[in-house]
Amino acid sequence: MPAIEEVCTITAKGQTTVPKAIRQALGVGYGSRIAFRVENGVVSVHAVVEPGAEPGADPALAPFLALLERDIAAQPNMLVPLTPELVARMTAATEGVTVDPDATIEGEVTL
Repeated sequence: MPAIEEVCTITAKGQTTVPKAIRQALGVGYGSRIAFRVENGVVSVHAVVEPGAEPGADPALAPFLALLERDIAAQPNMLVPLTPELVARMTAATEGVTVDPDATIEGEVTL
């Protein structure tokens, strides 16, 4: 990974905003934690992986899945299968499309 350097300002309360490019490089977003390390006058920052969490996992995914689980448990009658017509349309729309989930995302990514 090429070096990334971003400049930010510290407020009167000692706060700052982690620049977008740095958040993207660390794979962190809202609710994520980062750690600062000072060694020989040099500061480094890294993402903190919470116990039980997968490195690089989306911190919003587990709460979202828990919400879905509660909703399904509370209203199981609201679950309906996909119609054959919708399945056919989805199949046609993705025909010939290949996806590599490990491929690098090109362009700007917003966290």
